[in-house]
Amino acid sequence: MSSRFPENFLWGASSSAFQIEGGWDAGGKGKTVADFNSFKRSDKQADSKVASDFYHHWKEDIALMKELGMKIYRFSLSWARIIPDGDGEVNQAGIDFYNNVINELIASGIQPFVTLYHFDLPYALVEKYNGWECRDCACAFERYARVCFQTFGDRVKYWQVHNEQNLMIRVNERMNIYEDDLWKADKMRAQMDYHMFLAHALAVNACHELVEGGKVGPAVSSTCTYPLTNKPEDVWAAKMNDWFKTNYCLEMHTDGEYPGYYMRYLRERNIVPRMEPGDKAILKSAKIDYIALNYYRTLCASYLPATPEHPVGERVFRGNEVDFDQYGYCRDEKNQNLQASEYGAQIDPMGLRIVLNEYYRRYHLPLLITENGLGMADTLTEDGKVHDPYRIDYVRSHIQACADAIEDGVELMGYSPWSVMDLLSSHQGFRKRYGFIYVDRDDFDLKDLKRIPKDSYYWYQRVIATNGEDL
Repeated sequence: MSSRFPENFLWGASSSAFQIEGGWDAGGKGKTVADFNSFKRSDKQADSKVASDFYHHWKEDIALMKELGMKIYRFSLSWARIIPDGDGEVNQAGIDFYNNVINELIASGIQPFVTLYHFDLPYALVEKYNGWECRDCACAFERYARVCFQTFGDRVKYWQVHNEQNLMIRVNERMNIYEDDLWKADKMRAQMDYHMFLAHALAVNACHELVEGGKVGPAVSSTCTYPLTNKPEDVWAAKMNDWFKTNYCLEMHTDGEYPGYYMRYLRERNIVPRMEPGDKAILKSAKIDYIALNYYRTLCASYLPATPEHPVGERVFRGNEVDFDQYGYCRDEKNQNLQASEYGAQIDPMGLRIVLNEYYRRYHLPLLITENGLGMADTLTEDGKVHDPYRIDYVRSHIQACADAIEDGVELMGYSPWSVMDLLSSHQGFRKRYGFIYVDRDDFDLKDLKRIPKDSYYWYQRVIATNGEDL
């Protein structure tokens, strides 16, 4: 197995600011959209005020990362910790916090891999601009990105701009979309999406300008959709599902313009976003260095014909859920051939091999996995252990899929699963745990927040030490 992974393969683990840090208003940090949404559920589950309390435990946590043997730590900065109102004064206390984290990582032999934006827009920009609907938000993001590149770029060489823009844009509360009229909501969504693409391009160019040797790219929520049957219409529907959920985003990042099928959809819905002269040159000039992908599951689709009552392009959301039916294109279906976790994600390591091959053949850029994991209700035993063989089985099978993809010829830089430790799940709080390290708290009792390595921690430690030989 060892020969199947490059000698410099980047083994790591991941997290995000609002899900791990806590200290939501400490050191001058401002409120974010993620905080706002989290606080609305405070009576039902844990919120972001404490989360895993990395803000106060960062040194201890990085020591555990070092012991694990991590080569990289993929984490996000909170925009509102650095610029509390999004476009005003820079908060030195926030800068100091992240400087301490970055310096400790480097001292521990761990390469910091930084995401600029992971679902946590400063809420002040919602109040001021309605967030990404306004072009000024993209300008504010470029300024924030430049502050980060100038401040941390001497030590941080790997950067991600947005985490899962292609998924985020489909979740209304993450975009602060509260519009009952589906057409108006989609028109707003299309404009927000476009401004995020513009902000991404501006940040990519700024990174290449300001960070010597800097590498920058997106992290997308990857999609692999199987047809429900072998009917040609279902096969086409499966392809369209992948294109509409992920590939249009990658094509925008790599080609600097919407692909034809997506422009057709925007025109069919009459929601083409406002674009200014000069934008095309900015989008075309931004050359990403790699593609990061987050992979958890595969999907299944059938063809959904349009009708006079439901014209082509019209979408039907299931509440605030991510997956949607789209008339004239596709309908989400259940794949009866796959087992699912207790939270409904269908487990499919072969799908990861397919995605890696498809992205590499299409875009010819190095790939990196920045999220992949299994969320379960782990149990702490009376003797203070956490036995999670199901997580070991899941991660092992997906690492094997990575090895197979490398043998297929895919240039895979590294594997950084979700998550380094238990953290706040957006809709299940601490009932749903992904970490290699158990955080001893539940939704309404902070307990002692003790960090307890799980069985999967020691298993993954051996995998890293042997460069994938000991699976």
